[in-house]
Amino acid sequence: MNSLEFAAELGGRILESNPHLTVDIHNPQHKLRVEIRDNCYICCEEIMAVGGLPMGSSGRAALLLSGGIDSPVAGYCMMKRGVRCCAIHFQSPPYTGELARDKVMQLAKEMAEYSGGMRVYLVPFTKCQLEIHEKCPEGLGTLITRRFMMRIAQEIAKQNECNALITGESLGQVASQTMESIVCTDAVCEMPVFRPLIGMDKTEIMDIAKRIGTYETSILPYEDCCTVFTPRHPVTKPKLDTMPKAESKLDIEALVKEAVEGTELVIVS
Repeated sequence: MNSLEFAAELGGRILESNPHLTVDIHNPQHKLRVEIRDNCYICCEEIMAVGGLPMGSSGRAALLLSGGIDSPVAGYCMMKRGVRCCAIHFQSPPYTGELARDKVMQLAKEMAEYSGGMRVYLVPFTKCQLEIHEKCPEGLGTLITRRFMMRIAQEIAKQNECNALITGESLGQVASQTMESIVCTDAVCEMPVFRPLIGMDKTEIMDIAKRIGTYETSILPYEDCCTVFTPRHPVTKPKLDTMPKAESKLDIEALVKEAVEGTELVIVS
């Protein structure tokens, strides 16, 4: 029998066995799906899975993982498209403590359920932040901090044969996520930066976080390094051509090298 003949035969058998049923092609109460291989499999319930692409089929990328709501969701979105992620977290002891570190490791563990494990790189970031705070214009502090994060993350990504970086930025959400700020941040990157949440608002991001199980961990009140030395009046529309002068008192190469060399690797399964 071909598929149409089989459908008619199976429908007839079902009606014979269940005389109380009737056929309504356009608005059925039940839909039966049949798959014929060596055996015949029949099911009447569909359970939606995550969807997307097989893990690793789209390559490797490095996720900048903070302790907030956004970055785990960004990582999940890219995993769903077949990207295998490692995570990079910046810590600034003594300004950030063990509870903040534990929170990030818990987030990595929750994300690893979708990827079959995750490599987490813990970057010592205190010296970079102190240097930026002491030697750079205050209003550009957060933006310069982001530029250093991208420089360091890129070096770690290269060591892991990653082809891109992933961030949880959403356009206009904070001062460092305006279009002008993103232009200044991306200027220090050689590899592409994926921002899967760029057009989402906070409510949409929170809904996904709740669905994937990271929300409750993300809202634990332990500060990450992004809250250290936050300027009172951050610049929201920086000019790219002003950045070299703003960073001129910093030994960028030495700071990046020291942070990369001091990075700790933790494997989460």
